[in-house]
Amino acid sequence: MNASPAPPASTPHLPERLAFAENPAQSRGRLYPEAESRTRNAFARDRDRIIHSTAFRRLKEKTQVFVAHEGDYYRTRLTHSLEVAQIARSIARALGLDDDLAETVALAHDLGHPPFGHAGEDALAACMKDFGGFDHNVQTFRVVTELENRYPAFPGLNLTWETLEGIIKHNGPVRQKLKEPAWAAVAAYDERQDLLLSTYASAEAQVAALADDIAYNNHDVDDGVQAGVFGIADLAEVPLIGPALRSARADWPAIDDRMLRIEAVRRMIGDMVADVMAETRRRAGEMKLNTAEDVRHQKQAVVAFSRPMLEDLGQLRAFLYTRMYRHYRVNRSRSAAKRKLIELFHLFMTEPDVLPPDWGAPASAADDQARARLVCDYIAGMTDRYAIEEHRRLVHGE
Repeated sequence: MNASPAPPASTPHLPERLAFAENPAQSRGRLYPEAESRTRNAFARDRDRIIHSTAFRRLKEKTQVFVAHEGDYYRTRLTHSLEVAQIARSIARALGLDDDLAETVALAHDLGHPPFGHAGEDALAACMKDFGGFDHNVQTFRVVTELENRYPAFPGLNLTWETLEGIIKHNGPVRQKLKEPAWAAVAAYDERQDLLLSTYASAEAQVAALADDIAYNNHDVDDGVQAGVFGIADLAEVPLIGPALRSARADWPAIDDRMLRIEAVRRMIGDMVADVMAETRRRAGEMKLNTAEDVRHQKQAVVAFSRPMLEDLGQLRAFLYTRMYRHYRVNRSRSAAKRKLIELFHLFMTEPDVLPPDWGAPASAADDQARARLVCDYIAGMTDRYAIEEHRRLVHGE
């Protein structure tokens, strides 16, 4: 006699769409008007444009913490962005927000990072000090509004107002930053399409910002153990990860260290996600939000960690800063990376004719200010591997 078929798995109940969620059908539109897609809403279309961009593909060999070619295990900017997008999408969907917009902002948030992570950003900021400065958030904005060259009708990706707002404001209001030379491109764009830079961004963009925090704190713990810069025993008394390790060990006494690390990180992600959702629901209830505009005009973010979580995160970050981000191995990589990019910058400034023709011709004809920005854009677009190869060929003549 055949056994009865198993009952179908239950589908998790999803909350109703929140009144203050963004609605793609009510988007403020694009700088350059386009016919709507027949198959995708406006935010999903933005997501697809980002995924197909050259800058997104290059993230596969750009440093998160460890230089991308040092090992296949470690996170790169691409894998990090995908992990941020997954967390953002899940939180937004569970809260009743627009998960397409949250995912889109998350996928785009690191497009402007140069090679070699923050070492690369520090190097370019130093090189560009007298030429308008460099900021990776502004570079991301410029990538999607100017530098991507994929459409005959307009520069950039022509993303919706809501996506652009989320990219440049996901960490909060930025109007005060427009005084900085590095933010000139954002100020110029804002004159053409007002992005309300004095207000907060949508709840979906705020979700993407918190998803970034969740992803990098958890996965830096994972990568740090894998790299041997600290061990599981060192994490025992560190907030968030210490309790996760103890609970995993209690549930699985015979678990090996590799699986213990993976399980603890998984639990820590779950704890942080649950905290964001609880605190966001609490704040939304107190704020009595009825529209997406209500979110923008609050005096604080609606999507946030609780105070106890922020305190624990502060201690976790302090541990990672001391034991990982300033580990001598990471410091050596950062030092070497900075020198490579600074030497490449000065070489291209003095010999623009060694640049590829599409870059070299305009750089040769430009004044120092414009040439520096072209050189900076060229270097910022490099992968780690390409920057290393260019340095070897041009500086060492190999």
